[in-house]
Amino acid sequence: MNSRKIQSFCEEYGIDRKQTNCLKWDCLQERFGNKDLLPMWIADMEFKAPKATREAMIERIEHGVFGYTCIPDSYYDAYFEWQNSRYGVGLKKEWIRFSQGVVQAFYAMIDLFTEQGDSVLFLTPVYYPFFNAVKDQKRHLVTLELDSEKGNYTLDFEEFERKIVEEKVKLFIQCSPHNPVGKVWTKEELTEIARICKKHDVFIVSDEIHQDILKKGVQFTSALNLDASYFNKLIVLNAPSKTFNLACLLHAHIVIPNKQLRAQFDAYANIHLKSEPSLMGVIATEASYRGGKEWLDGLLEVIDANFDYLEETLALKAPQIVLSNRQGTYLAWLDLSAYVEPKQLKEFIQDKCGLAVDFGSWFSPNTKGFVRLNLATKPEYVQQAVNKIVENLQK
Repeated sequence: MNSRKIQSFCEEYGIDRKQTNCLKWDCLQERFGNKDLLPMWIADMEFKAPKATREAMIERIEHGVFGYTCIPDSYYDAYFEWQNSRYGVGLKKEWIRFSQGVVQAFYAMIDLFTEQGDSVLFLTPVYYPFFNAVKDQKRHLVTLELDSEKGNYTLDFEEFERKIVEEKVKLFIQCSPHNPVGKVWTKEELTEIARICKKHDVFIVSDEIHQDILKKGVQFTSALNLDASYFNKLIVLNAPSKTFNLACLLHAHIVIPNKQLRAQFDAYANIHLKSEPSLMGVIATEASYRGGKEWLDGLLEVIDANFDYLEETLALKAPQIVLSNRQGTYLAWLDLSAYVEPKQLKEFIQDKCGLAVDFGSWFSPNTKGFVRLNLATKPEYVQQAVNKIVENLQK
């Protein structure tokens, strides 16, 4: 790791977010019952957005008008170049629709392509709004737990197909890269998933919001890199929000390669998603894709260094903690059950360690001994969190 580059990035972009109405820092009392915890939970950063992004937004602010907007061709050029140059994904303008966020989008996909009582499948442990989206809309929730061997996660494809057949699954939500375990699915794995879903006429909604957050040397494959024969029931969701920390600009992409599905979506959106694009979201996204590459390179160095510190410290001082093999996302997934009883985990993490984390029980009923930590933050926060865990385990 380039320690000088990491230090330079943190000095230029690191920022104190306390007392800025920041959910991560300023709502700890409401969310965790203790305002003095060190927040390592929600997937949010302590870094300013790229300079190019902020400059483009300031220019528009100085213009002074924030009325209805349209999407310029230059936006599509920047977005398409980003996807093609980094991942070999070829997009077409007519495929693209917009949403205020990826979560809103997969809520809409479930509502559009299934009926109440239909089965919706996803792989656990997984980002907990997946559970909410299925339950809130009165669909039948079907889950399949990923297999894990010392933090390496795999999918049992035979069990996957069995679940689809027995539960009469209509829609599968793919998390790629997978949050919270950090798995980046290979092209071979994605192809087998798509083959099984096609065989049984199952829609695939692929949430690819973490696609840009990759460990050095890891290559991301989009569902859009698969053979076009799988596109008839495929919807891909992505956004700049995780990459550049733009969540509250409310702007995400819904990519629908199939013409018939687009027509269905457009008819649905005309009734249920009647909103104009987010002006600042459009401006910030285009500017980020054009001028944010160097910033992202610096961020990824910080995340990898934070993970390395976590991994090395735990291996030395708490070797029975099982740390997931993070290939992507800026999240670390830790199994503390060898040291702490699951029913005592909250007391240990919050009361003894003074940390606010995402607990494993939020992601699956089978991972109650786990916690998820956010690595997209200043190294000193990661070091404090890891050291607090280690010190209290030793006590």
